[in-house]
Amino acid sequence: MIILAPLVALLGMASPRLVLLATWLFTSRVAIAFHHGLFLPVLGLLFLPFTTLMFVLAYAPGSGVRGIGWLFVVLGFLVDLGSHGGGAKSAKNRHAGTDRIEDRRPSPNR
Repeated sequence: MIILAPLVALLGMASPRLVLLATWLFTSRVAIAFHHGLFLPVLGLLFLPFTTLMFVLAYAPGSGVRGIGWLFVVLGFLVDLGSHGGGAKSAKNRHAGTDRIEDRRPSPNR
């Protein structure tokens, strides 16, 4: 298990939805963290995968998320915000870039 944990963490950085789904299917950690609910884990899987994954990993049965666990949940949330914001900014830059290219073309009237 000691060797597997860093591999799961690295895979989680690359594909948090895949790791969260595998954690949900092969362990009971998601069910325990969300008290056997279905709605919040599905929303987390779709919209905030890093936050949900960090919450599931930081959750301790009986005491919940405490101490440094909340730091990891907040970091997961910031990564999610960055990934959503970065995608929007990239799309905006692509759109703005195509407008600039069209503005540089010589007009056919010259």
